[in-house]
Amino acid sequence: MARRQRLSYPGITQHIIQRGNNRQVCFGDDEDMYIFAQWLTDYAAEYGVAVHAWVFMTNHIHVLATPVDFNSVSLLMQALGRRYVRYFNRRYRRTGTLREGRYRSCLIDSEAYLLTCQRYIEMNPVRAGMVTAPAEYRWSSYRSNAHGKPSTLVVPHEIYHKLGPTAESRQAAYRALFTEQLPVELFENINQSTCSGLALGNDRFRDQIEKLTGKLAGRGKSGGLLNNRNRELMFI
Repeated sequence: MARRQRLSYPGITQHIIQRGNNRQVCFGDDEDMYIFAQWLTDYAAEYGVAVHAWVFMTNHIHVLATPVDFNSVSLLMQALGRRYVRYFNRRYRRTGTLREGRYRSCLIDSEAYLLTCQRYIEMNPVRAGMVTAPAEYRWSSYRSNAHGKPSTLVVPHEIYHKLGPTAESRQAAYRALFTEQLPVELFENINQSTCSGLALGNDRFRDQIEKLTGKLAGRGKSGGLLNNRNRELMFI
């Protein structure tokens, strides 16, 4: 069966996930994560990708980003993947693949889902039981978005800027979003849309994406519900 073509369009935000092959560790320590963050920053600038939120977990990553061109994200992920795998294999004296095939992604309706996706991403370490609050985890964008920590990687989305007229008010409003738990149905919707490469939004948004890209963006006859394999690929 032919694999689904990725949805990508300039100026429309994407949620991107990639994990280690067979759930193996992708980051051995803080140095690995630091180097990965530096290279993500470099390639995002080179290929025209604005990163709004991110988290590095032991065996997978999440990135929320907006590209300036059709191929910006794929070029970024290819360059980053090649360089990091070479580094990781050399450092840990191993060979072979590190990532589980292609990264997965979905286009999102920013007006309805951008801040929800940012919460979903930055709450990963809490859901995994690694910390009790997102601010305790170093390797995510939460401290930048919620507390104004300087970052060369994070580029706030215009939806984020609408949270308030000043940096302090935006950060306070953003922190307030995390006082409520993400509804299960939203969590599952983000998971399913990303794992199956669909657009995350209402019918109008999906219709818009299909007209722009000429590709299926919703669960049509060939889409259906997630099969067991895709369910296994869901991330924390």
